Amino acid sequence: MADQFLRDRSGNLTGKISEFGGKLWIFDVKGNRLGQYNPDINVTFDASGNRIGSGNLLTMLLR
Repeated sequence: MADQFLRDRSGNLTGKISEFGGKLWIFDVKGNRLGQYNPDINVTFDASGNRIGSGNLLTMLLR
């Protein structure tokens, strides 16, 4: 999967989703890791490893 760049309604970059090791990771515009989605178990985790919920909820981690 190629990097997916996330933008707000004005077209400003808000983050990026990248794939590493079969997991999807979300980063803010400064490159800080915000969390990961593991499709094997269908669960999203925040940057501290806390479970956020079932399914891909990565975009909910953007502030």
